[in-house]
Amino acid sequence: MIVSYGSLAPKRYMYSEVMKITSYHNDQLGKGGYGVVFKGRLHDDRLVAVKCLHDCKGNGDEFVNEVMSIGRTSHVNVVSLFGFCLEGSKRALIYEYMPNGSLDRYIYSENPKEILGWERLYTIAIGIARGLEYLHHSCNTRIIHFDIKPQNILLDKDFSPKIADFGLAKLCHTMESKLSMTGARGTIGFIAPEVHSRTFGVVSTKSDVYSYGMMLLEMVGGRRNVKSIVAKSSEEYFPDWIYDHFAQDDGLQACEVIGEIEEIAKKMTLIGLWCVQILPAYRPTITKVLEMFERSSDDMDMPPKQNFSGLPESSAHNMDVQSSSSTRSEEISLVN
Repeated sequence: MIVSYGSLAPKRYMYSEVMKITSYHNDQLGKGGYGVVFKGRLHDDRLVAVKCLHDCKGNGDEFVNEVMSIGRTSHVNVVSLFGFCLEGSKRALIYEYMPNGSLDRYIYSENPKEILGWERLYTIAIGIARGLEYLHHSCNTRIIHFDIKPQNILLDKDFSPKIADFGLAKLCHTMESKLSMTGARGTIGFIAPEVHSRTFGVVSTKSDVYSYGMMLLEMVGGRRNVKSIVAKSSEEYFPDWIYDHFAQDDGLQACEVIGEIEEIAKKMTLIGLWCVQILPAYRPTITKVLEMFERSSDDMDMPPKQNFSGLPESSAHNMDVQSSSSTRSEEISLVN
C-alpha cells in the first residue's frame, strides 16, 4: 500500500535512524494506548515529534492509514508528517514538533481563559474549522478524521492549531460525503451518535462536525463546568447544561463571561450547539460553520434542544432517509 503511494509518500526511515533521531528515546513528550511520543531532531536540525507505536502485529492497517492520510495533506492547520518507519513490528511516525503541546492542557486547566484568553481561543476554534474544511473538501482525497478532540489539536509556537492523530481517519472519494463502515470509532464524549449507532443517520463529514461542536463547547466551559454537571446529575451533560442556561438568558454569566468577550463566547456556544445536533441532517457543514463565525451572534437562531433518550427511533430513521435522499442540511436555516 505504501509502495504504491510512490514518490508522494513521506520519507521512510530505518528503526536504527529513528532511535538516533530521538536520542534513543531520551525525551518523552507523552504516551497513550497507541504508544509513546518522543521529541527528536532530524539531520537538518528540525525538531520533530516521533510517535513510536507499541509492538504491532498484523499488517498494520491503522498505521498505513495514518501515513496515507497525513501524507496527502498540506495545510497550515493540519500537522505535517515528515516521515515514518515500518520495520517488522516496529512502527513510528515522525511529525513536525509543536512546542505548545495539545489544546487539552490549556482548556482543562484551572484558569484556561487567563492562559489563552478568549480572543486566542476564538482564533484557535476558527483555525481548527479551516483545517477540517480542508480535510473534508479540499484534499485530493476527502478525509474524515473520526477523532476530533482537544488532545488531537496541537499548538505551534504562535498557538496556531494543527489537527493531528489520523489513526482513525477514513478516506473516501472526493465526490462522496457519506460512507459505510463497521464498528464505532472515536473517543467517548466526542463520538457522533450515528458513528455509535446507525439509527441516528449516515456516517459522513458531519460526524466530524459533531466532534468539533463538542470540543467547541468544552473550550467555552472548560473542565470546571463539566465537573459541576457530574456532581449535579449523572444524566446531564454539558450541552444540556449550557443550553438550559442560554434559554434562561444567563448562559454567559454561568460561564463567568462579562464585557467585550460576550460576543465571542455566545457565538462559540451557539455554533457548538448547532454542531452537536443529534441528527446529522440538522448539523451545519464545516463550511457553513466558518460562515457562521463571520456573522454576529444576534443573527443566529437558537438550535432545537437535544435529547438522546427522547428521540424516537422512527423519527431518526425518517431523518436518515431524508438526509440520504436530499441535501436537507443545506436547506435548514441556521441563521436569520
